[in-house]
Amino acid sequence: MAYAEVAAGYEDCPSWAPFLGFFGAAMCGILANFGAAWGTWKSGLGLCKMGVNHPGGMIKNLVAIIMAGVLGIYGLIVAIIIAGRITEPDNAAGYNTYSQFNGWAHVGAGLTCGLSCLAAGGTIGMIGETGVIATGLRAEGNMARMFRSMPSGKGDGGDEDGGAAGVPDTSVVMGDENKLFVGMLIMLIFSEALALYGLIVALIVSQASYSCGE
Repeated sequence: MAYAEVAAGYEDCPSWAPFLGFFGAAMCGILANFGAAWGTWKSGLGLCKMGVNHPGGMIKNLVAIIMAGVLGIYGLIVAIIIAGRITEPDNAAGYNTYSQFNGWAHVGAGLTCGLSCLAAGGTIGMIGETGVIATGLRAEGNMARMFRSMPSGKGDGGDEDGGAAGVPDTSVVMGDENKLFVGMLIMLIFSEALALYGLIVALIVSQASYSCGE
């Protein structure tokens, strides 16, 4: 079923209406980048702290920083879409072509995506920092227990003074820090999903359109 486009007057299509669209695009980009910076900041601090004692886990634990950086891309996508739908006034006809309806829709889309990315960034940062540090501590603890000296008498591999010899503790399960990593990864995925939900809603809302003067 086709609907006729509605031509509106100044009340619906004022000259200040494009401000709403630009405001929505700006807030989307700013808030999304703030969330990405927040997540990167907190996760990066945890990664640096973990790297002091467990440098071997630096690359694997970059996942939190990568997921935080993706949030800025979500904001960029929605901001570009909103900015591209802001129309210029028709000087020849003498009326504005961008309506309040479009403006408020774009404000809603921008804030939905931006605030969702901000919330996701804070969550990713907190989980990333704590999870990375815990994973590194567990890995180093396993390594320390693995090579903990076990008492042994002279003639059983001990030294001449009957001291302890460094014997690997085979009761320690190496690599069980990966269980912590998998748990952290699942939490990060669901945290990232918060921003994805906001992105989907923002894309839908930004498509709403009201024609002026046609």
